[in-house]
Amino acid sequence: MARINTNIPAISAQVNLARSTRDMNSTLQRLSSGLRINRGADDPAGLIASESLRSEMASITQAIDNTQRASNVIATAEGALSEVAQLLVDIKELVVEAANRGALSDEEIRANQLQVDSAIDSITRIANSTTFAGLHLLNGNLAYVTSGVATSAVGALDIYCAQLADQDYLAVKVSGVLAAQRGALYYHTSAVDNSVTLEIASSRGVEVFNFTSGFSVSNMLSAINAVTGATGVSAFRANGTDWTSGIGFRSVDYGSDAYISVRALPSSNGTFDVVDEDGTTTKRDAGRDVQAVINGTTTVGSGQEITLNSSSLDLRIKLDSQFGAGSMTTFAITGGGAMFQLGAHINTSEQTNIGINSVVASQLGSTTNGYLNEVATGGAYSLVGGQTASAARIVEEAIQQISVLRGRLGAFERNTLDTNMNSLRITLENVTASESTIRDSDFAVETANLTRSQILVNAGTSVLALANQTPQSVLALLQ
Repeated sequence: MARINTNIPAISAQVNLARSTRDMNSTLQRLSSGLRINRGADDPAGLIASESLRSEMASITQAIDNTQRASNVIATAEGALSEVAQLLVDIKELVVEAANRGALSDEEIRANQLQVDSAIDSITRIANSTTFAGLHLLNGNLAYVTSGVATSAVGALDIYCAQLADQDYLAVKVSGVLAAQRGALYYHTSAVDNSVTLEIASSRGVEVFNFTSGFSVSNMLSAINAVTGATGVSAFRANGTDWTSGIGFRSVDYGSDAYISVRALPSSNGTFDVVDEDGTTTKRDAGRDVQAVINGTTTVGSGQEITLNSSSLDLRIKLDSQFGAGSMTTFAITGGGAMFQLGAHINTSEQTNIGINSVVASQLGSTTNGYLNEVATGGAYSLVGGQTASAARIVEEAIQQISVLRGRLGAFERNTLDTNMNSLRITLENVTASESTIRDSDFAVETANLTRSQILVNAGTSVLALANQTPQSVLALLQ
């Protein structure tokens, strides 16, 4: 049969040539763009998965940048705190030197006081001027804000981390279980029966006393209290109004580490029997650490200080010595702190908070010992006023506070920020690899496909030309 109106071989050749040309164009597009999926029609399901992974990659990349910026903030604060720590060490050196009054003139002590004043001013200046992109770091701007703290129950409060999330405030409830105690021993006699050499010791120090026969407990009390600063032991009437009931000995500090020891040395002529609060004869007694429940979590403290370290709340509280069974106090954390977004998703599990307390001179120290600004000229514990012992305690406490703050910032940077950054980089690598597998072109496959497509296009073009020539054969029938 020979028909000329419809050239079926040519139509078939056109269809195949069009398919080969389309495949070759698609391959050329993939090779030129490097992508296997250039539009939704290339792979609808793959496009959906790829776009989701691209979004995840962008979030992870920003989380890495956030973590790096947070690390820069912490490093800036820690660097300034390092300088504050050095200034405090210099102040401590000047205080110790000023205590050597027998070898220093008044002019030299005043000169030391001037240096102390300058160092204290520098600490406050550093606290007020340490910023990161306009954000003040050490002046209390990043400290947590509290409300309703009862000073009768809470002597000191340090909040290191509080997760408020979407709440207006975080309530903290503290219920007493056991009150902190000091080590205590009792001597229930009004005077020493026989000459005795006593060794009185605590965790702070030890001192030896020689008491002769008939030495009254009132004189004994005066002798012991005269060196309380060295021994860490104070004496008191066993009965507040009756000397015949004897005297008591107790450690200055609270807690299980705050022991007291009272014993007669072998050189004594007589004995010196003391008892604990239960009436048991013993030579040594230790205090007790406070125990309390904070927001449902039972914690055992150290001395009067109790701490809670959870994912939502990290704080330290110094409770009153009478805060025990039946005692309760509540307060609220209403804001403050520095919140860092460290994950790819905005939720509390991928955010972290940290508080940085103010390090201005008026905030370094405590209500118990005093504050650093009181060591300056005109303060209650100035060197020119002869208060070197009190000044030394304040400076030592300030050094401890700065050291703890630096340690916490360092731990936060190393254990939270650095590890988070490493984890995010690994995650980004894997997500990028997954997205590349879905969306990127495999050049080995595509070049092979290009070669095939080129051959098919060339062959299709030749076949189409032959197919178009085939109907011309009917002309032979007309001759």
